[in-house]
Amino acid sequence: MDQARRTFREQLETAWAKNDSLLCVGLDPDLEHLPPHLLRKAQPIFAFNRSIVDATADLVCAYKPQIAHYSAVGAEHELERTIQYIHECHPDIPVILDAKRGDIGSTAVMYAREAFERYDADAVTVNPYLGYDALEPFLAHARRGILVLCRTSNPGGRAIQGDSDSKGGNDSDPLYLRIARLGAQEWDEHGNVNFVVGATEPEALARVRAVIGERAILVPGIGAQGGDPEAVVAAGLDSRGTGLVISSSRALLYADDGLQFAEAARDVATRTRREINEARQQIGV
Repeated sequence: MDQARRTFREQLETAWAKNDSLLCVGLDPDLEHLPPHLLRKAQPIFAFNRSIVDATADLVCAYKPQIAHYSAVGAEHELERTIQYIHECHPDIPVILDAKRGDIGSTAVMYAREAFERYDADAVTVNPYLGYDALEPFLAHARRGILVLCRTSNPGGRAIQGDSDSKGGNDSDPLYLRIARLGAQEWDEHGNVNFVVGATEPEALARVRAVIGERAILVPGIGAQGGDPEAVVAAGLDSRGTGLVISSSRALLYADDGLQFAEAARDVATRTRREINEARQQIGV
C-alpha cells in the first residue's frame, strides 16, 4: 500500500497550495463537550468528527487526532473510522496521529504498526527521549511522516528542553536544538523527519527553523493555549512561505455546542486561516 501512496510531504505540499492554508484542526473530542444531540448516536465521536471535517476540509492543510481522546473512552474504532473517512472523502488532506510514542525494541515496532497499519495515519508524533532506537521503526516507513517532539508549548518543558531559568541550567546548547540537529543531520535518511514546536515559544521556533531547513514544523498551541499566529508565522515560515502546520483544537471544536456546531467551527477556521495568511502577507509571502 505504501508503494503507491504519496509521501506525507507531498500531501502537505498539495494541501498548503490547494487550500492556501497552514491551519491544522486538532480532532480532540471530549464527550462532556459534544453537542447533546450527538450523544444519542451509536458513535457520537465519529459523528462529531465527520461534521467538523466536512465543514473545514477546504480550509486546512491537515487533521490531527489525539489518540488519548479516543482510547480513554474506548473509542478507538471511531478513530479508525474518522481517519478512513478523511482518506476516502478528503484524500488531499493528510492525517497526523498525535500519539507521542517513544519506546524501544519490539514495543517501538508495535507502536509504528499501530500508527501506520491499524490507524493508517499519514504521520505520527514521536518522543525522542530514548534516542534513535525509539524512532527507527517509525522512520523505516519512508512514505509516512515522523514529527519529533522538539520544544513543547507547556511552561514546564523549559526545564528539560532548554531556554530555562531553572537553577543550574545551561542553555548554551539546549536539548531541543540538539534534537533538531540530530533529526535534520543524522536521522533523516528517508526525508520524512519533521518537528514539533509549541506556538507559545516563537524564539525557539525561529532557532529550530534555522537548524532544520525546509522540513515541516507542527505548531500546536494557538487558540485556547494562547499562541500568537502572527508570531508563529514570523518565526517559523520556510523560504517558500510554507513549512508550518499550525494546529488549533478546542477553540475551533467547541465554538458552539448546539445544532450549528459545525458552522461555528467553520467560522473559527475561516477566521484563523485569514489571520495566518494576513501575517504571511505582511512579511511578503
